[in-house]
Amino acid sequence: MAQRTLAGVVGVVVMGIAGGGTGSAAFGQLQLSGEQFVTADGAPIVVPGYSVPSLADWNNDGLLDLIIGEGGDGITPLVRVYLNVGTASDPQFSGFFYAQTQSGDLTVPTLGCLGIFPRVVQWDGDGRKDLLAGLADGTVQVFLNINTDADPLFDDGTFLEVGLPGSKVNIDIGARATPIAVDWNLDGRKDLVVGGVDGRIHVFLNEGTDTAPDFRAQTYAQAHGAELFLVGGRSSPVFMDFDGDGKRDLLSGDTTGELVFYANTGTDAAPSFGDFELVRSLGVVITLPDYERTRPFVGDWDNDGQFDVIVGYGDGKVRHYRDLQGLCDFDSDRDVDVNDYAAFEGCLGGPDVPIGGCSLGPDLDEDGDIDLHDVALFQILFTGE
Repeated sequence: MAQRTLAGVVGVVVMGIAGGGTGSAAFGQLQLSGEQFVTADGAPIVVPGYSVPSLADWNNDGLLDLIIGEGGDGITPLVRVYLNVGTASDPQFSGFFYAQTQSGDLTVPTLGCLGIFPRVVQWDGDGRKDLLAGLADGTVQVFLNINTDADPLFDDGTFLEVGLPGSKVNIDIGARATPIAVDWNLDGRKDLVVGGVDGRIHVFLNEGTDTAPDFRAQTYAQAHGAELFLVGGRSSPVFMDFDGDGKRDLLSGDTTGELVFYANTGTDAAPSFGDFELVRSLGVVITLPDYERTRPFVGDWDNDGQFDVIVGYGDGKVRHYRDLQGLCDFDSDRDVDVNDYAAFEGCLGGPDVPIGGCSLGPDLDEDGDIDLHDVALFQILFTGE
């Protein structure tokens, strides 16, 4: 499309935005970019069984590497490691290897659709990365690193327990444990938060120390004063401040191929949640086809200061989405407003500004050009409609 035609349409869009009367849209409902498949050697990564991805600097070279749990449905659960052979801003992956214990490949018993749900953690405070693992039967193990931080080798794993001293039992949330280690109540000690097939968010507060956790009781995340329950089941939580209000929110996968967002309506030290919203990609609700069971992880994939969401799924692939709102928040004030629009319009409207030549790079749909589709996406983010 010619520049002047595009600029004219942009002006019409601005009039429509102004007519909406909002003037800005604060960060709230998650709006993500288009779906991209994570690749290795130029081809989409596909693991056997269900993929459960995360990011961590496995070998301490300053670059985020890709760790993927695989297996399930009779396929041996294993943990793949793809080292980043690119850069911090442009991750690239080639071959992979499997995480190892002193006995060989790190694995757990297979049962049902979930293979293994791995998350790199610092568990015992010895400065070496350990591995937290959720199992299909609902239990959780921690594999302690017995080698160096830059070249992990793990012990054979220990089941995490809950209960009073002398009467502890293995943590068991029923089935399909999806654990994360997070300081839920901001007391300086890591707690354990676990999703499961029941759709609840199981919370185990640490009553020991940060380096020697002691879990004595199980509680549940709350929404509207009752137990939070994902209608789709198979909760898979991520806990961070998505909307910029200083309180950590909840993002979860589910059984039906969606991503579900709950804003924190409580405090950062005592989280509580309200109604859920389904996360969107390019303005359309994410509903992945056929295989179902979304497993999200959030990190800064490309070192641009904005969060990215990578998602594991039943087809064994790994999907990558960028924070679309963050991409449009050109002045970094945590909303998309007229100041951001002025910057956006400057990239599109003037005869002296070539399409694609703007340093802001607002190719929001990532199709290789800046056109009316990008204008429409910006309008959604500006107005919330």
